[in-house]
Amino acid sequence: MADKSDVTLPLSISAGIHIGVIIILALGIDFSHKPEPMQQVSAPAVKAVMVDQQKVANQVEKLKQEKRDAERREQERQAELERKAQEAKQAREREQAQIKQLEQERKQQEIETQKANEATKLAQVKQQQEKEKAVKAEADRKLKEQERKVAEDAAQKAAEKRKVEEAAAAKAESDRKLKEAEAKAKAEKAKADADAKAEAKAKADAKAKADAKAKADAKAKADAEAKARAQQEQEMADALAAEQAALSQTMNKQMQSEVGKYQAMIKSTIQRNLVVDESMRGKTCTVSVRLANDGFVISSQTKGGDPNVCRAAKAAILKAGKLPVSPDPAVYNLMKEINLIVEPTF
Repeated sequence: MADKSDVTLPLSISAGIHIGVIIILALGIDFSHKPEPMQQVSAPAVKAVMVDQQKVANQVEKLKQEKRDAERREQERQAELERKAQEAKQAREREQAQIKQLEQERKQQEIETQKANEATKLAQVKQQQEKEKAVKAEADRKLKEQERKVAEDAAQKAAEKRKVEEAAAAKAESDRKLKEAEAKAKAEKAKADADAKAEAKAKADAKAKADAKAKADAKAKADAEAKARAQQEQEMADALAAEQAALSQTMNKQMQSEVGKYQAMIKSTIQRNLVVDESMRGKTCTVSVRLANDGFVISSQTKGGDPNVCRAAKAAILKAGKLPVSPDPAVYNLMKEINLIVEPTF
């Protein structure tokens, strides 16, 4: 009974020590120092303790290996997390770069779209200018056609007048020759009568007086006809002069209309370039402008008016550089030096 008790007690102590070591190893506690020597026991107890310590050592090594494996897996997990984080960072950087590239492309597209819109607007303005130029060319053509017709009508009337004058001159010449023939015949007859009837001198004298009277009458008639022809020619000349005056007046009206049109265009150009403020409301400035035949502003001078309006008007003319002028030299001569009244519009 005593022997059994002696064996059981050391085994219980060994088992307790083993369990404690396992718990310590599970909790991660490592003792570097050697355990204090236990009290000596009997031989069977020592052998049992040595066997259990081998098991404990194996168990400890197993636990340490599991801990190392767990640490290795944790390191691998941390490395994988870092790798994924790095990949995510790189993906974000690539995404930001793509977003930046897309933003640049969008801005470039907007710039190109703006340029295309501006080119379209310029093309539309040019098309409108070409259209206005074509309309003006057609108006000029119609005006020249009208002027040509007026000139042709005047020429036709002049030709008709010339024919009338030539017919009148031919008739006057025929009448003159007829009268000369009649006068010659009468003179020859008078001479024959005088030769045949020398004794009837008194009668011949009377006949001579009659012939003289007839000649005087003929001359008076011829003078009257010549005067009538001269009066007729004067009347035709007056009629032609009246027609020419009417034509000139018509052309002057047309030229004045052209001048008015281009003056309105010049004022519109100045108004587009005029920088105004509220202090200019209701105020004006008179400006004298000299233009070259291509519309280039040679000089501009203010003739009177509000100083602010005058400064703004000169600046607007200088900014325009060229003003609209008529290609017709006659119209240009009337407007190469013009006075304009500039009044700001609001």
